[in-house]
Amino acid sequence: MADITLISGSTLGSAEYVAEHLAEQLEAAGFSTKMLHGPELDELPLNGRWLVVSSTHGAGDLPDNLQPLLEQIVEQQPDLSQITFGAVGLGSSEYDTFCGAIKQIDDLLVTRGAKRIGDRLEIDVTLHEIPEDPAEEWVKNWINLL
Repeated sequence: MADITLISGSTLGSAEYVAEHLAEQLEAAGFSTKMLHGPELDELPLNGRWLVVSSTHGAGDLPDNLQPLLEQIVEQQPDLSQITFGAVGLGSSEYDTFCGAIKQIDDLLVTRGAKRIGDRLEIDVTLHEIPEDPAEEWVKNWINLL
């Protein structure tokens, strides 16, 4: 089993690129990772560490490739009390639903018993042309909390 399971949800690919960059940073720090882009619930370990990276689509909506996972969590109500997780969102502050997808994911995981490690990172793509940069700074601090 990987030390950290990375879960990405992306519409245009930015969150996927950020997740892959974070996996490289985690591996350089000595962690093993498993990358899952838009996984189903039965593909995920129900214990250990998750790092969720998601863009926000439309009016605060989840990317299409993460919608099924969240629906499965709502329907099946798994016990996620053995999960600790980090949360990274990408969005545009030009919308009042800025980073709405990662907020939904964060809330749902906590409701099902998972415990977030550290603060949620919300990357404003209007301020960061390369969203990997703030994510890289964030993950350095996140690693220290593990």
